[in-house]
Amino acid sequence: MNKNSFVKTQGLGNEYIVIDEKNITFPLTERAIQKICNVNFGIGSDGILVKTDSRHADTGLRIYNPDGSEAEKSGNGLRIFCKYVYDYKILNKKEFTVETKGGIVKADIRETKNGRASVITVDMGQALFSSRLIPTSFDKEEVQDEPITIEDKEYKINCVSLGNPHCVIIKEELDIEEIKKYGQKIENYYKFPNRINVQFARIINKDEVEILIWERGAGFTLASGSSSCAVASVLRKKGLINDEVTIKMLGGQLKIEINDNWEIRMTGEVRQICEGIFHDELLEDF
Repeated sequence: MNKNSFVKTQGLGNEYIVIDEKNITFPLTERAIQKICNVNFGIGSDGILVKTDSRHADTGLRIYNPDGSEAEKSGNGLRIFCKYVYDYKILNKKEFTVETKGGIVKADIRETKNGRASVITVDMGQALFSSRLIPTSFDKEEVQDEPITIEDKEYKINCVSLGNPHCVIIKEELDIEEIKKYGQKIENYYKFPNRINVQFARIINKDEVEILIWERGAGFTLASGSSSCAVASVLRKKGLINDEVTIKMLGGQLKIEINDNWEIRMTGEVRQICEGIFHDELLEDF
């Protein structure tokens, strides 16, 4: 690909810009990331995915939030990245491994259309419920139905790690304005040393769950793969859903499978939006 080129792709309305670190001529600083992701002064994105080399997997991936912080893992981001390396023939196979900050994951291109990946399955690793590993600073081995008070609201929270931290709150009804109001406050709650992703979840039946998402470092978002896996793992641990479940979000839906070892597989669609070149006039602002 050309110098300073990028690809923009969305997974269920969760959009990422993908670049190869070998192709860019500018340092990817926090300011550069913020500017690129800004819809008014840059390209606009929910984050940036950077292809890197890996000594332990077929390829490496670094994930950046719009605020410039680095994420350990992203389910939609992983599927988007896998589409990129397959479509642009960086890897000439349908099954491969990707090294992220949150661990190595396996990917499988399940369906293609006109030679381009359209449906992708990613092994998201193992759900970890240890409070220390998530991490949280609650004085308990696991955080299950733990009450916290945020301003005038009390929530019962359930925490889990999928290589990145999640806080799941089971609700009878979902309210977009509520998660927009309280999501950031929960994300930055003092018991979460690395902040946390937040999900409100409503169980439809044992095969279907509806969720709303507040993403750490990004805010309210239409869809999230790791959030879907987090919700599924928490509800499965409580015996409220089956081993296979469809997670429904504003941006679309994902199929989540969980085995007896709490290893999770996620399947969903991805679609490319555009490709382009970072212009010199944008680079001047970095």
